[in-house]
Order: sequence, then structure tokens, then C-alpha cells
Amino acid sequence: MTPPHLHGLRFAFGTLSVLPVRVSRWDRAAARGGMLYAPLVGVVIGCGAALLALVLLFLGAGPLLAAVAAAAVPAVLTRGLHLDGLADTADGLGSGKPAEDALRIMKQSDIGPFGVITLVFVLLAQVAALARLYDDSWARGALATVVSAVAARLALTLAARAGVPAARPEGLGAAVAGVVRVRAAAAVAVAVTVAAAAAGALLGTDDAAHTALAVLAASAAAELLLRHCVRRFGGVTGDVFGGLAETAATTALVVICLG
Repeated sequence: MTPPHLHGLRFAFGTLSVLPVRVSRWDRAAARGGMLYAPLVGVVIGCGAALLALVLLFLGAGPLLAAVAAAAVPAVLTRGLHLDGLADTADGLGSGKPAEDALRIMKQSDIGPFGVITLVFVLLAQVAALARLYDDSWARGALATVVSAVAARLALTLAARAGVPAARPEGLGAAVAGVVRVRAAAAVAVAVTVAAAAAGALLGTDDAAHTALAVLAASAAAELLLRHCVRRFGGVTGDVFGGLAETAATTALVVICLG
């Protein structure tokens, strides 16, 4: 018999990455565990991205190409779902239409002008911040790559807390909406912030403060977007979760870059 926590891990890695993990249960209990374990998926994806960036850096590719790799790996390891969600969310919000019409726009397979513009600027911001950090030092670049990936998945944990409704009765958003207890989500947020500060402390006191601040700022930015989406759409969708993840990752990178 499979232990309950393994169902949560399978749900997290099976739905939030392309890693060959079979999701054996789709009930609310598995979804709750999956959302609580979401930051661990960020650790794996972030380490993979940092590893490729460092290999390129040490081969003489330079900080810009390393930054592009660090931004590309998370997209590849998620099949671009978070970026697609960001674009669809931007199209829905930018349409200015009522919730039902905006949700219909978000379900369409094409990407509108708001989505394209948002994707361009978000990816530019991520690459620019990472290039600056990898140019400062390989260690700061690698740290920021991992922290931003974890902060992105922490945003999913917080958005899946009780009290946040689903905008549709079907889809991944409905499967995970409201499954995490508020106290559990807060505990995960504290653990991630402390872990980020501890990792930053390996590079110095200032880096410890900036990595912790980056996680807090990323969570705050994602929370603002979450509340706006709930007001506009009546709840969350899978696309909204993707938009929250990219918003948090970009915020974290910018804050660390400014440190």
C-alpha cells in the first residue's frame, strides 16, 4: 500500500513537471499533498536550470547565454504550461470583458496581444536579471535560479489555500482550489523563506536578507495577482496558477538582482 505522502509527491511532480512520475490518485487528499510539496518541485527544476547555466558558464559561454539557459530549463521542464498560463491570464485580464467571456478567451488555443506582450517583457526581465547575477558570480546566479523556481511553486501552495474558489467546475484549477489548509500553507511559506535565507547566508549576510526578501516579495506579488484574478474571474483556473508562478519567479529574480 502506497503511503499517503507519496501520493502527494507523485501529484506534485506529475502535474507540475514533465518528469516521468505517474499520478495514481486525483482526489482532494492527493491534491492537498501535491500543493504542499510544490516547492520541492521548484528545488529540482531550479537545480537543473542552475546546473545547465553553470556548465555553459564554465565552458566560456558567458553570463547572457547562461541566463537564457536558466530561464529556458523551467519552461522545458513544465512544457511551457506556466508561461502559457501567464499569457492566457494576461489575455483574460486585458480583455476587459465579463468573467464568463474572459474565461472563454483564456480557454482558446491562440495567444492574443496582451499575452504576447506580457510574455516578452516577463522573459526579458528574467533573462536580464539572471545575466546580471551570473555576471556578478556563478554562485549568486545559481542561488537566484533555484530560489526563483522555489518561490514560483510556493505561490501555487499559497493560491491553493482554503477560501480561494475555483472559477470553473473542471480543470486543474478546480482540482486544487481550496485544498490546502491556511495554517499549512503559512507553515510552508515560513519554511521556504527560512531555507532561502539559510542558502543565501552561505554567500554572506546581505545575500541571506535579500533571498528571504525575494521570497516574501514574490509571494506578495503573486497574492496581489491572485486577488485581482478572483475578483475578475470569480476564482482561480489552471492558467491563473501558471500566471502566479511566473509572476513570483520574476519578482524574486528582480529583488535578488537589486540586492
